[in-house]
Amino acid sequence: MHDDSSPRFDGSRRAWQELADSLLAATTTHASPAGSLLRIPGPSSASGPWSDGMEGFARTFLLAAFRVRGADGDDPHGLLDRFRAGLVAGVDPTSPERWPTIAERRQAVVEAASISIALSETRPWLWDRLADRERQQVVDWLAGVVGTAGYTNNWIWFQNVIEAFLAQVGGPWRQDDLDRNAEIAEGLYIGDGWYSDGAGPAGARQSFDYYAGWAWHVYPLLQSRIRGEALAPVHRDRLAAFIDQAKDLVGSRGAPLLQGRSLTYRFAMLAPFWAAAIAGVSPLPTGATRALATDVVSHFLDAGAIDERGLLPIGWHRGFLPLRQLYTSGSSPYWASKGFLGLLLADSHPEWSTTASAPDRQQVMTRALDAPGWLVVNTAADGIVRVLNHGSDGFRGPAGAVRTDNPFYQRAAYSNVTSPELSPEAIAAPLDSHVALLDSRGRPSHRDAIERVHLTDTVAVSRSRVHWLDTESADAAAWVTLRRGPVVTTATVVHGIHELRVAWWTPADTEPHPIAALDGDSAWPEDTGPWRFRMGGWPMPIDTDTGIDTDTETDTATAGGGAAASTSRSDGLVTAVLPIRGFDLSGIEVRGGGNPFTARSATPWAAQSTPAAAGEFVAALVVLAGLAPDGAAVDDPSVLAGVDVDGGGSSDGGGLRVRWADGTVDLIPTGGEVRA
Repeated sequence: MHDDSSPRFDGSRRAWQELADSLLAATTTHASPAGSLLRIPGPSSASGPWSDGMEGFARTFLLAAFRVRGADGDDPHGLLDRFRAGLVAGVDPTSPERWPTIAERRQAVVEAASISIALSETRPWLWDRLADRERQQVVDWLAGVVGTAGYTNNWIWFQNVIEAFLAQVGGPWRQDDLDRNAEIAEGLYIGDGWYSDGAGPAGARQSFDYYAGWAWHVYPLLQSRIRGEALAPVHRDRLAAFIDQAKDLVGSRGAPLLQGRSLTYRFAMLAPFWAAAIAGVSPLPTGATRALATDVVSHFLDAGAIDERGLLPIGWHRGFLPLRQLYTSGSSPYWASKGFLGLLLADSHPEWSTTASAPDRQQVMTRALDAPGWLVVNTAADGIVRVLNHGSDGFRGPAGAVRTDNPFYQRAAYSNVTSPELSPEAIAAPLDSHVALLDSRGRPSHRDAIERVHLTDTVAVSRSRVHWLDTESADAAAWVTLRRGPVVTTATVVHGIHELRVAWWTPADTEPHPIAALDGDSAWPEDTGPWRFRMGGWPMPIDTDTGIDTDTETDTATAGGGAAASTSRSDGLVTAVLPIRGFDLSGIEVRGGGNPFTARSATPWAAQSTPAAAGEFVAALVVLAGLAPDGAAVDDPSVLAGVDVDGGGSSDGGGLRVRWADGTVDLIPTGGEVRA
């Protein structure tokens, strides 16, 4: 947590250098005698502590390289001497501190890429001063990647930059590797600067998260720097297009979107912004990248992302272990080093010398991002970014396996001030930002792979075949069984800070969903119902260090006849679900132990007490806001005038007419599935 008695991070180049220096200094006590293995406190990854030690070296070496290269070799703290000693020990096959080879640990490919980049950036002061035998041992260790294959996501870029460095220093490399990787990359490019980070078992390319930026757009730039070339036009164009959209995923107060895996890298999400500035292709005005980056880093520093030891623990704000993946170790958070890419810009660069000014923001910005299938609502006054998800599921199967709704990808909505609940219980029974069918025992369904239906700047529609998990006899190893259900269609209509969320179900055999065709799923039994809908709202963090708590109201009458579920914090943040049609139950559920912001969260919900028939739609206004632009109450259902079935309003079979109180009308296409 930021100490009010210490100077605030002011975003100057000197402040960035000092932050880099302090992060590096705090890790020194965790290094092996020669410095090749840096075991930062925390749990081990699935690759084991030996690999984790290599990871700690590689990721801090990357930070040191940006620091020294940007200062044109000035190294007042002797960083390169420290990392030179670790490098030499790590690649020496006879050293007790050697690194695992690429053949021994696949994770070595990832870390070898960082080491290659760092060696290239510091070449005059480190590589060129190594003895011939030391250089050859480095080449031999890196060369383990040459000729290897099987990389199907951002990992292709690790191989690319390693082989680019090897080519520059006279080592082995293969054009076939680069050609194959280029083909894979093109196959995963979706458009507007977005790459899907891999594909699902049925070939769907719908895995969108921060890897689109800190991997797919940053490594092409770093590879071009290794080669001494300008960034290729195709990568320049895609990087610029990505930044034009990614800027809207950062709030006006510096809080970035919380969605996707590897969130513990925190401000690594700044890397593509700096990359665009370095390449000279940023659509942001000069100085705006620096201002945005300053806001983001300040946000994390003030929230306690650096702990009392000066370390970056696993977590988002504070340390929070449930945020980790199998590949996450205590050393992993140091990929935050990528957020320091701006240090490669010299003092005299206009991005540093121009007065920093944040990008201009609309009071309420609503925008569809076609590639990831997101509808984004960004409000400047309260600093909130809302992403309504109708296209990113991160779905990787495998087909036929028991699976949960992935809280990092498959929720109906994400923001920069809330997080999905990540406790085992919350993952097994999803509630927050989730539309569920409750089975006969009251258990919520899980969302599966997402099929896109419709997306504009105000209306988004998607569907998914749902399923249920039976967990009474589950142990630590696996779920017991899965039951398949119908297809649930979810629609979102946004009107300023308000979202109307609509849902209905149809039988799976009348509207095939891609997941139903996957081999293996047919072995699971069908649930026969009856089912009733439940709609969960935004999970608001409560009990923060500033003493914020909730004031819950569940007694406001709405047009749907049910009671509104609305809860607010003392800072003005409100989360609410306001029933409009079909819901007669509501409440607030407080969950603990699964939120990276605070100890607990409060989630409003609305539900049916009686079963929903096929094609019978339910609707609710779902709100997350701090302030309304006109000062009105943000949880007032009167903003909506009504929702009507319109059989002739769409060429594909009709739709739902959504009428707002100000006279605006939106149409949700339903394909004739919804009945009056």
